[in-house]
Amino acid sequence: MVVVTGLSGAGRSTALRALEDLGFFCVDNLPTLLVEQTVASCERGGMRRLALGIDVRVRSFLQGAGQALQLLAASGRTLHIVFLDASDEALLRRYSSTRRPHPLSTTGAEPGGAPGAVLEGIRIERERLAPLRALASRVLDTTRLSVHELRRRVVEEFGPGAGRTNRMRTRLLSFGFKYGVPVDADLSLDVRFIDNPYFVDELRPLSGLDRSVAQFVLTRPDAQGFLERTMALLEFLLPRYEAEGKSYLTVAIGCTGGRHRSVAIAERIAEELKARLSVHVDISHRDIGEVDREARLDASAR
Repeated sequence: MVVVTGLSGAGRSTALRALEDLGFFCVDNLPTLLVEQTVASCERGGMRRLALGIDVRVRSFLQGAGQALQLLAASGRTLHIVFLDASDEALLRRYSSTRRPHPLSTTGAEPGGAPGAVLEGIRIERERLAPLRALASRVLDTTRLSVHELRRRVVEEFGPGAGRTNRMRTRLLSFGFKYGVPVDADLSLDVRFIDNPYFVDELRPLSGLDRSVAQFVLTRPDAQGFLERTMALLEFLLPRYEAEGKSYLTVAIGCTGGRHRSVAIAERIAEELKARLSVHVDISHRDIGEVDREARLDASAR
């Protein structure tokens, strides 16, 4: 469970969106009187990764926030409290650029508000949030962070590479271009330039899962060059996709019919990824049986 709190304009919404992308069920601006029952209801519903946003918008409920969080921590739940802070100058600049009123600004709802009024609101907010800051397990200063950098920091702390959740799952999918490119592919690679075993009579009825076909494909110089460059690309990309919080990555490898070359290449890449990066790899061959199915349909039609 992660509680995100801190000063208005310091990036709380960005942090919550990043957590939501990581699979957390997020509830923002929840009155603290409802925290315990909300958490209990979520747990009864099978939700085990929760994120709560708490800030001065809860008004009078803010006084009970510290006690509510201490009760959650005492209940045995794993609780992380992240407090987002920034310098007064940075907060003033952000409010000026967005032209949104500070929730505690003395000028009411005027867009942006006078700088002095915004600074006064920031001062009051710091005082009211001081008890939550004292409880924080992590104080993150966003003064010099862009929204993208803040998101990366959240992913580093709570994402797949942080040791708190499973690592990104990589899926290799072979396919045939004649049956269409997979719509769920993150990366699509074309191996139709490799010599085709289909034109070798004894290999045609086999698939890339058969040793003779795999040997035919993988011993070709073009295939070896492709594998060398593709592995270098994936070794570069996978850790970075994981660091961005991606839970699943589908790499599609296509040949003409999805039976020979793409299957053999996908199997080899899976072996190499497991050996080099120690990643979990799922592999499936979408069109490996299409030729047989078409043959059966032709036979039944005749």
